[in-house]
Amino acid sequence: MMSMTCHTLDGRAVMDFVACGCSSNALLDRYSVRNYSKANSKGSCRGYGARLNRIRCGVSSMTTAETPVPKKADNALLNGVPEGLPQVLNLKKQSRKPVSLTNLFEIVADDLLTLNQNLQSIVGAENPVLMSAAEQIFGAGGKRMRPALVFLVSRATAELVGLKELTKEHRRLAEIIEMIHTASLIHDDVLDESDMRRGKETVHQMFGTRVAVLAGDFMFAQSSWYLANLENIQVIKLISQVIKDFASGEIKQASSLFDCDVELEEYLLKSYYKTASLIAASTKGAAIFSGVDNYVMEKMYDYGKNLGLSFQVVDDILDFTQSAEQLGKPAGTDLAKGNLTAPVIFALKKEPKLRDIIESEFSETGSLDEAISLVKACGGIEQAQELAKEKAHLAIQNLECLPKTAFRLALEDMVMFNLQRID
Repeated sequence: MMSMTCHTLDGRAVMDFVACGCSSNALLDRYSVRNYSKANSKGSCRGYGARLNRIRCGVSSMTTAETPVPKKADNALLNGVPEGLPQVLNLKKQSRKPVSLTNLFEIVADDLLTLNQNLQSIVGAENPVLMSAAEQIFGAGGKRMRPALVFLVSRATAELVGLKELTKEHRRLAEIIEMIHTASLIHDDVLDESDMRRGKETVHQMFGTRVAVLAGDFMFAQSSWYLANLENIQVIKLISQVIKDFASGEIKQASSLFDCDVELEEYLLKSYYKTASLIAASTKGAAIFSGVDNYVMEKMYDYGKNLGLSFQVVDDILDFTQSAEQLGKPAGTDLAKGNLTAPVIFALKKEPKLRDIIESEFSETGSLDEAISLVKACGGIEQAQELAKEKAHLAIQNLECLPKTAFRLALEDMVMFNLQRID
């Protein structure tokens, strides 16, 4: 068993990166597309049993503000998944139908339909320009993954406490989360000078940078107003921290462009700030409104965190393996801008020439294509795939305290859907 710790912010233990050498019995061997309407078996949250399993497997290793943080993360983990780690969640070894988002979200389809109907009115119609900007990105083919996770966790945890229906707070939380996510995308596109998102023109490309910045600000402000009206200080603090994390992630990324000495630990922390923080807050917030105990709340937070990290790693892999048509933007965009992601960080350990090319900021014709080829040739993609699987493994384990209902199965399949993108 190997562990890695990260710096804390404001006393928060923000991450725990653990490679667990245990095998997780049948749970990791039975992934398949499920008929959710037939899944009606119920379980119980065995708190003490889950805690013992947590200790035995070494799945969670939290660092607090009082705990000394090592200057260097474990080298074995920085260089990839240790050799002793079992090959879990290997899709190629299993004959299974692909998981589709349509099937995955079918169980909360009515909840998502209501959310889609409410999003436009929540943004507000007092400013037609801002409304048009919001409609542009709301209608750009987004997966609605984050609000879907809110609904799935809400319903999965509600069953633990005998809650028959979602509360208005659950629904409003999902709407707030999607607004915050949308606002962050608008600002990201401005900062990255991206012209396309999901195959469509970005807000700043259509309306100009000034309108895009104001549209993002407006949506952040509007979501904050609705958040305050939830009148739950725990959730308010949780979601407010996410907005702070967005800024921290952007600053961290901007300060390390073309830096070939960036470590995997720093990349994961930036990925937490920019992606996993919101997903973790979404899943924990849902559990809070269900009224479950603190142990289950934290497990839902860990699930969202590990799923979010796995998603980010997969996205970074696809930047090298998919075409511009598939990505909805030019391939290799992050690398071209000096944003070094997991595949590059792994490849840099093996190929000195790659460092020279990156540090030249691709000044020579064809150097970007050469760098992409080196990342692929040096095993950077494969090592990043193992990292994504490792985080997925942890996310699955975080769900063990939930009853085995259709909602938990959907949360498991969400993990598999992500890995399926790199299969």
